Amino acid sequence: MKTSNPVLARLGQAAERERAAGYAPTGPYGQPGYPQQYPPQAGYPGAPGYPSAPPAVTPMSIDDVVVKTVTLLAILGATAAAAWVLVPDALLGAAWIGAAVVGLVLGLIISFSRMANPALVVAYAVVEGVLVGAISKFFETRYPGIVIQAVVATFGVFFVMTMLYKSRVIRATPRFTKGLVAVMAGLFAVMLINFVLSLFGFNTGLRDGGALAIGFSLVCIVVASLSFVLSFKEVEDGVRMGLPQRYSWVAAFGILVSLIWLYIEILRLLSYFQGDD
Repeated sequence: MKTSNPVLARLGQAAERERAAGYAPTGPYGQPGYPQQYPPQAGYPGAPGYPSAPPAVTPMSIDDVVVKTVTLLAILGATAAAAWVLVPDALLGAAWIGAAVVGLVLGLIISFSRMANPALVVAYAVVEGVLVGAISKFFETRYPGIVIQAVVATFGVFFVMTMLYKSRVIRATPRFTKGLVAVMAGLFAVMLINFVLSLFGFNTGLRDGGALAIGFSLVCIVVASLSFVLSFKEVEDGVRMGLPQRYSWVAAFGILVSLIWLYIEILRLLSYFQGDD
């Protein structure tokens, strides 16, 4: 099964190698997806004295991705709450920047790795929990009530995008996928450059609350919302390709990344309209 997602394509290749090595479940006549249903004969797999075969691998399902996504959100939420309580105000900036850098490195490793590593995905959720907790505390201290507004708006957008994708109003066509990936890469480059320039005291206007900052956040919110379409397509393709169950962690990771990005951008946008106390 072909896919336009390069990361998922690599995962599909890994799954093909596993199936070629005999790790996929087989049926009564060698077809995948069914348990053994006939008595093994002497000299054949399953017969006494015959070397044991590799264990069957359960393919991933949409339910697996849902469970993993909820698990990662719970981990992120618990870590964010801990960071909110334990990190003093004077260290919020350091925690924010440190978690962002570590999260970026982990995210790149997970995205371009050929193997699904649940430990790395969980570690990413923990690190991003520190980032989310520090950012949330920073904004909530200045604009009381803004965090709950951003949380509600984030999951509201996620629900709307889920319905739009389920009803096929928006589809992840090859052209849509390539265009959106290109735009996301461009935005990432702009944000990285802006971050580096800000460390040297240079203000580009992208995050100062002005008209340019509002427009930039709106673009980021739209793109982050559309990125859910790629994640949903990734889940569908993964199930259709019969990827092993552990790859549901990778699919859940993609959804988590979009949720975090969307939440932070909504938080920023809301802060622009709060005014100074």
